[in-house]
Amino acid sequence: MRIGIDINGVLRDTITKFDQIYDKFMVESNNLTLLNQTYEIDYSGNTEMIPIQENFEYKKLSEVTSLELDTHYLFKNKEEFYDFLYEEYAMEIFGHAPSTEMTTFNKLNEIYFDLRDKYDFVVVSNEIGRSKPASLFFLSKFGCLLEKVVFFSDSTKKNMWNEIDILLTANPSLLLTVPKGKKVIRFESVYNQEIDSEYEIKSISELTEILKNIK
Repeated sequence: MRIGIDINGVLRDTITKFDQIYDKFMVESNNLTLLNQTYEIDYSGNTEMIPIQENFEYKKLSEVTSLELDTHYLFKNKEEFYDFLYEEYAMEIFGHAPSTEMTTFNKLNEIYFDLRDKYDFVVVSNEIGRSKPASLFFLSKFGCLLEKVVFFSDSTKKNMWNEIDILLTANPSLLLTVPKGKKVIRFESVYNQEIDSEYEIKSISELTEILKNIK
């Protein structure tokens, strides 16, 4: 049996790092620009403030209750949001994010060693652009020993499901669109509280026990 383990929300605390990077590079940087107002001096010694061409206030709109992050953090448009997340700060967000728990990868590697004769373990993740190499760096940084990594997008999601029989994920979209013959384990998070699942865990350390109950 093949077990897929999602990176975001299960192994990686992407939301916390996104919040930190947004605050540092968008909110604080924007405020600094506003403070650094420049003035023009004419020949008579009079000063005139040079108007800032754009006065857009980056700010957090609400606590994160979904993975639609651009509804919780203010951006000028979708293009800026995707550039921020998947191009400009992809390594800072996806590569340098913390693990969901202090012992996430210690536990994951233990489970892999204990059960690799019974299950095939696959790391899966919905990634775009530069978040792919950043995610590989993340897995390497934490010493992930699983041998296979499958990246997918919305258009290649079917191929990901073909690789696994059971998926451990926190992603609401994946939890709600399970193909026939596949099973999911919900990893509890702030953005999937309203979703009911037959199998649920709060920590990667619970995975071994829950797999015993899945036939």
